[in-house]
Amino acid sequence: MKKIVILQGSPRKNGNTDLLCDEFIRGARENGHEVEKIYLKDKNIHPCVACDYCRSHEGNCVFKEKDDFEEMIQKVIAADVLVISSPVYFYSLTAQMKTAIDRFYAREQEVKNKAAYFITASAAPTEEYIQTAIAGFRGFISCFENVNEAGIIAGCGAAEKGDVTEMTAFKKAFEMGKTLN
Repeated sequence: MKKIVILQGSPRKNGNTDLLCDEFIRGARENGHEVEKIYLKDKNIHPCVACDYCRSHEGNCVFKEKDDFEEMIQKVIAADVLVISSPVYFYSLTAQMKTAIDRFYAREQEVKNKAAYFITASAAPTEEYIQTAIAGFRGFISCFENVNEAGIIAGCGAAEKGDVTEMTAFKKAFEMGKTLN
């Protein structure tokens, strides 16, 4: 059994990206894995202020006791699988996701030995338009020791809420969750 943590960066619950996550979760749970989805929009995560306090305080952020990042990062560190989920907004990840990613700076040495997935949806018609977001995901996971890309699920052309349920990405999300090992 794997422990999976999904960081859901969409500001909208039950939107296309969230629906893809739910299918991934359904497949993973069907295969006996434990999954927790963390909605970043519901968390108070202060942006990194580049003060480098963490570098002289054993990875402890200056905001450690003041926001929800510590609880989230502990779950990520303990997980076997990390899923980054964000719709594509203007060729990039959402502000909620980027804020969380920047805070990993304080604890990047502790994030290691994981499979990493990227789940996204976009109104853009093809993956050509989401390459910047995919590059952001790949750049992020490259900062960690032995955190390797395991799969990307992209629901392109999902302009209206629920569009993704009619796409091959929806089935792919379930299958990817089900076959992860």
